Order: sequence, then C-alpha cells, then structure tokens
Amino acid sequence: MAAFNGARLSPTAQVLPGAYRDAWEHIKKMPVDESPFTEVTTQPLNGDAPHYRDRSASNSGGGFGHSSGRISALALDPDRPGVLYAGGANGGVFRSTDDGAHWTPIADHMPALSVGALATGPDGALWLATGEATTAADNFLGSGVYRLADPLHDSFEESDRVGGTELDSSSIGRLRFDTEAGYVFASSSHGVFRRALAAPRSAAWERILAPCAGVGVTGISCGASSFFADVANDLAIEPGTGGKRLVANLAWRSGASYNGFYYSEDAGTTWRRANPGGAINPAEIGNASFAYSADGSRLYVVMESPELLNKATGSGASSSLAGVYVSKSGAVDGPYSQIATSSKLATSGSAMKITKIGAGYQPGTQAWYDQVIGVDPADPDHVYVGLEEVFESRNGGSDWQAVGRYWNFGLDCFSYDPALDTCDQDVIHPDQHAMIFSNWKGGTPEIYVGNDGGVFARPLAQSPGKGWRNLNKSGTLRTLQYYSVGVGALPGGQGDAVWGGLQDNGVSLQVPQGATYTHQGDVQRLNPTGEMSEPFGGDGGDQLVNPDNGCETVGEYTNLAMQITRNCGYTASADGSEDVITDIAPGDPGARFIAPFGADGADKGYWVAGGQYIWGNTKTWQTTSGADWDRLYDTGAGRSTTALDSRNRVVWAAWCGSCNPGTSFGRGIVTNQGGTWHQVTLPADFPNRYIAGITIDPADTSGRTVYAVVNGFSRHWNEGPGAGYGHIWRTTDGGATWQDVSGPASASDSFPDAPANRLLITSNGTLAVATDLGVFTSTPSTPGHWKRLGLTDPAATGNLPTAAALYLAPSPDGSELYVATHGRGIWKTGMP
Repeated sequence: MAAFNGARLSPTAQVLPGAYRDAWEHIKKMPVDESPFTEVTTQPLNGDAPHYRDRSASNSGGGFGHSSGRISALALDPDRPGVLYAGGANGGVFRSTDDGAHWTPIADHMPALSVGALATGPDGALWLATGEATTAADNFLGSGVYRLADPLHDSFEESDRVGGTELDSSSIGRLRFDTEAGYVFASSSHGVFRRALAAPRSAAWERILAPCAGVGVTGISCGASSFFADVANDLAIEPGTGGKRLVANLAWRSGASYNGFYYSEDAGTTWRRANPGGAINPAEIGNASFAYSADGSRLYVVMESPELLNKATGSGASSSLAGVYVSKSGAVDGPYSQIATSSKLATSGSAMKITKIGAGYQPGTQAWYDQVIGVDPADPDHVYVGLEEVFESRNGGSDWQAVGRYWNFGLDCFSYDPALDTCDQDVIHPDQHAMIFSNWKGGTPEIYVGNDGGVFARPLAQSPGKGWRNLNKSGTLRTLQYYSVGVGALPGGQGDAVWGGLQDNGVSLQVPQGATYTHQGDVQRLNPTGEMSEPFGGDGGDQLVNPDNGCETVGEYTNLAMQITRNCGYTASADGSEDVITDIAPGDPGARFIAPFGADGADKGYWVAGGQYIWGNTKTWQTTSGADWDRLYDTGAGRSTTALDSRNRVVWAAWCGSCNPGTSFGRGIVTNQGGTWHQVTLPADFPNRYIAGITIDPADTSGRTVYAVVNGFSRHWNEGPGAGYGHIWRTTDGGATWQDVSGPASASDSFPDAPANRLLITSNGTLAVATDLGVFTSTPSTPGHWKRLGLTDPAATGNLPTAAALYLAPSPDGSELYVATHGRGIWKTGMP
C-alpha cells in the first residue's frame, strides 16, 4: 500500500463507485490537442541478453529469458485450438490465435486497463473483470465487468459493459461460471456478486456475500477499514452438485475478523461460515485459492497466513505461506491434510532454498501476492501450485518438484561462464498469478501460467528438466509496466537510447539494432539482435539519463538504491566478470519504494534525490559511491519524499508521512527557495492527498513559480478530510499563496478528476500532465483550460492506450515527448 496504491486511495483508503467512469465521461467531452502517438518499446525484452551480465546489478544469465509485464489473468477458447487471451496487470487484454507465438491488443481504449480476471463463457464470449486483485502496491481499481461476444474478431468497447455501477472502483480477482445454476459470480474487493447468465446486459450485479456489510451472513463483527472489509479472493463451484454448492474465501491478507471460508448449498442465495477441520487452523486463514479436481473428489487449497505475514522475522527464514492443503472428500469443512509447507517446497529443487538464496526469502514469502493453484482436468492427483515459483505433484501432494524455478543463481549447476553452466531449463520468471489448462481436440494438453514476466507453457505430461515455452519471445505481448523513462542520444547520430524502470523487470534499454558504443577503446555492439536488454535487475524505479550521452544513466532498484553506468551496462565478457555498474545509493533510511531523483534543470553539475532526507550531488556523472551525496535537509522522522525538482539549485520537494491511507496520513512541501530550507504553509483548501509531482517553471529563474501535482480522486469520490477539487496547483510567490489551475469542475475543458502523476513544462511554456487516464495539456495563455493529448477519436490507432501514464521525458533535442505507461510500455508524440 505505501508504495503506490496508497497514493490513489489517500487519505481514507476508499474510492466510491463511479470515479473512473465519471472521469472517463468527462475526458470524452474535452477538446483535443491533436497529436498522434507512436509505440516505442516494440522490441522483445530479453532478460538474459549476453553482455549485460554485471554480477552486482543484473539478473541476466538467471535463465528465464524473454519477458513482458505482469499477467494477472489467462483464458482460452476451448473450441478453437491455439486461441489464448492474456490480461495485463494494467495493460488490457491481448489475443493470440497461434498458441502464444504472437499477440494483439484488444482492449487498449477502455476506461480501465487494469485486469483482474478473464473467463470464457459457455457461449464462447470473453468476459473481462477490471481491477487487478493481487493487493500489490501498484494495483489499479477497475470500472466493472465487460462481455465481448466475438473475441476472436472484435475488441472490447465501453458498450460491452455488463451491469451497472455496482463493481466500479473495485478489484475483481475471479470470474466463475455456474452453467448448471445459470449464474456468473465475481469475487471482488467488496464481496461476492452474482448475476444470471440470461439477464439483460444492463441488469445489475447482486451482492450476495459480504460479512462486514451483513450480506449473506450476519453476526460477524468487522474491525477492518471499509477498504479492507469483505475482500473476496476466490470462489469455486463443486463439481457434481448441479451448480448448487459453492465455497468462497473472504480475507484481508493482514488479518481481519471476517477472514474465513464460506459455503453455500443453493448457488449463493444463502451462506454459512465454514469450520474447516484437520490441518487448517480457522484462526489462521488468510488469502486463499481453491481448486477442485474435475470429478469433485478433491478440494485443494493454497493459503497465506496473516500471522506469518505480520510476524517480525528479523534475519531468519521468511515465508507468509500457511501451506497447501487437500480435503480428500471435497467437503469445504474437510478434514484437511497439509500436503506442502514452505520448507517442504524449498527442498523440492527450488532456487529459494535458504542455502541457495539466503535467509529471509523462502517459498511463499509473498503468498499474499503471488498465489494460484490448479488440478490436471484428467488426473485428480496431478496438482500445480504457483507461488514465486511453480511446483508440481503427481501423487496428490505426497511429493513435489519445483518445475518453474525462480532462477539458476546459487545452484550447484550454475556458472557465470555459459559454457560451464549445466542447469536444466526449468526456469521461468518469478511471481505466479494465473493458471489455465488446455485440452484442445487433437492437441497436447498443456499448463499455461501468467506471472510478473508474462506467459509460459509446458505439456502436462512433460517430465521435469525439459523447460517451458516462452510466449513472450515475439515482443508482441506488450504489457511492460514502466515507472519511468529517460532518453539520451547515442554518439555518431545512431539514434537514441531509451531507458525505463520496470515493475519486477529491472531497467530496460532499447537502442536501434546495430548500434555501437566505444568505451575505453573497445567497440561494443549494443543490440546485434533487435532486442531490448535488461542491464539492471529486480524492480526499476526512477531513471536519470544523460541527454548528450545515452549510455550514461542512473537507475534505481527500489528505495533510492541508485546505480550508475557509463557504458550502457555492457560487459565485454560473456560472463560479466568486469564491473560496469556501480552502487551510488546515499543510504537514506526512509525512501519510498519508488523514490524520486533527478538532474537540476539549469545546472548540469547538480543532482538531487529524496527520501527522508533531501540529498544533493555535485559530482554527477563522476559519482563513484553513496558518499558523494550531501545531506541537505531532513523532512522529518516518518516522512518520505514523493516528488522533487531543482533549478539553479533551488529545490522544491513534496513529502508524505504517514504515507498510508488513514487518520495519520500527512503531506507537505519543503523548499530552500529564498535561501533557507523551510516547510511551506499550504492553504486550507489545498487537497489533503498525495502530492505526486513538483515542477519548477523554467521561465522563473528565481524558483518562485512552481506547480504541484495532486494524485487520487477529489473529495467527491474519496470521502474524508481532503478539501479541494483540483489536481494541478500553482504558486508564483514561493509558496505564500496557491491557485488551483485545474479549472472549474463543471467546465468541459477543465482538468479531469483522475489521479495525476507528473507535470512537464515544454520550451514554449505548455504544461503536459500525465494521469491514470492519459496526458493533458494547457497553454500559459489559457490557465485552467485543458485538452486531451492525442487524436479526436479516443479509440483510433495512434491514440495513447489508457494504461496509467506515470512519467514524462523529453527527447534529447526537445522535439518529442516520451510517456511511460504502467502496463502498455513507452510511447512518444510530438512535443506539445
């Protein structure tokens, strides 16, 4: 929550239904600043690219190969071999008609591209539930459920929406079809909803289970806040019961009084709280996923433990996995047998064994986030569990094999010298979220998994060690989740180097195929194969690129852990034995997960960064360690910088503290404008919400004219103490007074009521603002009047997809604007 989602939910941790749709309806009526967009990151991302294997910073050589962004949902057409659908965490829906060899986006211009669930209906229609539900820090809420009648040929449109506003501003983790009883069920962040399959498209969803709201069951006292109440993680329909018997898991990952299993014997009309016996402790139930065997003889469960999640583990082994369980009768009350624990899975060939990866990160450490389970439709004893890795059992859980390892690093078979590496091919990208099985007539039954790196598949009959089909190789499943973008020119007129920080895919580098760079007399071939590389591993945050030399960059892992390279992170040797990336983190104790830093806008010899402290650096591209940063100012204990800017060494920074939604949420602005550091007094009507951006007007050399970008939705949608409608505020007197320049809410050309993320001022003074629903512009001569940047037809080719736009950066010559989206890659257009 603290890292990302909280920015959109602060201060009260809830958004009322209709927020996204209201913003979208407003955007459709806005005037347009005509400018077509072009997709930039079209090359495949190769996480194992040779010569990008710096041992201190890169994951290259680990084994999982090509990646796309996080896939939160998968579906297939059971009657059309090779037809697959993949849902990006915030990238919409992609279709493949050749079993994953190539993909096409089919939902780019919906009100929300955050995908929670996909499911093929009994009539062949594809159902899309928006609002990712992994409870990750970068989940986005959705705008409801949509049904596409002909998914093989058509794309999702707004008119495909099913129901009313009941599921707006929700996360939806599962869609289940009960064909015998005639219902479709949605497991959402506000409980379980039901709808008759034969109902008209406009018919409302019925909430049938929400213990805290007294729906379905009564007498459960809920102490959770409204946002964390009634979270429904999964629902399963027991085979052989005529569609009547259901089991649901409702639980908040950190624990709540309503956490538990619930069951119905009349297709969801009435409910009872289950009392599971055997190995499951009802008091320890957290986020859980269910899988019935096809014959209903087994009910398998993988479950997270709030107790373990909340436990301070220190330097010891860490996991939040309660375990994997089976009810051998299929009954929801059990009794249950525990068939796997974290330690048992760790010894099954996992790369996360404590002696391999080290203490503190054992199988199931993120079971609240990466959790899925499935059963071979033809064999009730053939089970797969997805956590960080994929595990397989062929005897009902008596024995397990890690068939989808985290990576090869640390294993006895691994060598940095590729010629000496003897590891098998059972490696895929970590963090599993989705799982489906194919059984096409005449085809080979396979398992497909979706994770933080895309989609992978293997035959169900395949023995361990033979690897996976990587369905990301073509680069057409473009769901990359960027936090940032930076661009620099390559020498000799070879074009630009485009860098970006990614969710769980490190930092990507895209240069033209055939580009070279000469470093210390050696000519380096940066891109011989036409693919992006990943010089920095892990997560990637903000990015600083030298516009005059695109091979000089500073990337962020997380929490202001900055690393610098001066040669594009290229290792001359195949094994990466030389050091080309250097740690320059200042060691801030309170930095955000994605912490801000950057270069002074007027002084090339000055950098700034922010955590609890504001830091300055005068060595810039000659920086060699964290000791080269100077501590400038302490924002205060428990506070953390959310945005900052510097011009002529006048620094402005925004902070939050506490940063999580709730009564302790706080925000503010500090600056050294005027010569001394001080807290800025904000007016009473300045929104009490997360400040995501700070931009100094380059036309004001004194640093007194500054814009503040406010995230979240206005008070109309986010009830609480927050005042003020607008998202864009300006001071022209060093913070003494502030003006909302968003425009009146009733005007068609006002700024939309959508979370705003970053503001860039062009050379002619035009304001460009990135939001969760696109990019918007305003000119200095028309303050408070805004246009949508793009083409007049919102669904036209050449428009920016509606994945959240988080970061803006100019091209080296200033003629183009680059936009980093969190789910649909990097795009560019002419500078407004």
